[in-house]
Amino acid sequence: MIGYLRGIILEKQPPQVLLETQGVGYEVYMPMTCFYALPETGQEVVIFTHFVVRQDTQLLFGFIHRQERVLFRELIKVNGVGPKLALAILSGMSVQELVNTVVRREINTLVKLPGVGKKTAERLVLEMKDSFKSLPSNLFALQNVDNLLSSTLDKSKLAANPKSEAVAALVALGYKFQEANQMVGKVVRAGVDCEVLIRDALRNAL
Repeated sequence: MIGYLRGIILEKQPPQVLLETQGVGYEVYMPMTCFYALPETGQEVVIFTHFVVRQDTQLLFGFIHRQERVLFRELIKVNGVGPKLALAILSGMSVQELVNTVVRREINTLVKLPGVGKKTAERLVLEMKDSFKSLPSNLFALQNVDNLLSSTLDKSKLAANPKSEAVAALVALGYKFQEANQMVGKVVRAGVDCEVLIRDALRNAL
């Protein structure tokens, strides 16, 4: 089991980051709520990881905080929720937002996330409320990821086509192309990079 990686960020292509550790490049999928908090390309970062091995693929998922990894692991325990859907869910909401949504039984909010239908939302609420009881009560009392955005987003390097990259990232998270294009189209503006567009599009969708 790969518990964490410490390395240099070589590339950032939401929702994937290429991390070099001791001469090996690891492709790591990260929720956008974690992606926003990454340092600039070329800098070192520590990422907590969850390794998924299947017959036809091996995938590595990464998180800035342990709490995010814990919630990811609780999500994939829910019937009908795989790693890719869990990634999409954590991209649309911060840890605290998702915990609050589950505790408050806000089904209508959950169904706005890509790939989450009413039945899946109901299972999330039912099964995750029970799993929360077995976890430390202060586990998810971490800083709000939104508070990190202004200081951690790399605004110095704008993508050549930030709208296209933002749409591609949303498609990778499970949105249909037409839906992703409309989401980004509502928030696109001059001089804004890909990560900001993704963040604003996801916020606007909820």
